[in-house]
Amino acid sequence: MQPVEIYTSPFCGFCHSAKRLLTQKGVSFSEIDVMADPTRKPEMIQRANGGRTVPQIFIGDTHVGGCDELYALDRAGKLDALLAG
Repeated sequence: MQPVEIYTSPFCGFCHSAKRLLTQKGVSFSEIDVMADPTRKPEMIQRANGGRTVPQIFIGDTHVGGCDELYALDRAGKLDALLAG
């Protein structure tokens, strides 16, 4: 299983939705709360190629994008393969 990292903030509905999907799939993930630790936001922006909104989701070395992209991968049947590596 690939490592999963998700940059979030506590008041973000899209963050909660993305985490819910990952949890339903039994995927453990590292959560980086950019509101609790604002020093991590520049790191997120750099890793996400300029993406400034949360969530920003990474599976292994792959930048998935946000919640919409995560759900699109799942609907297309590609998320499980990406998670498996």
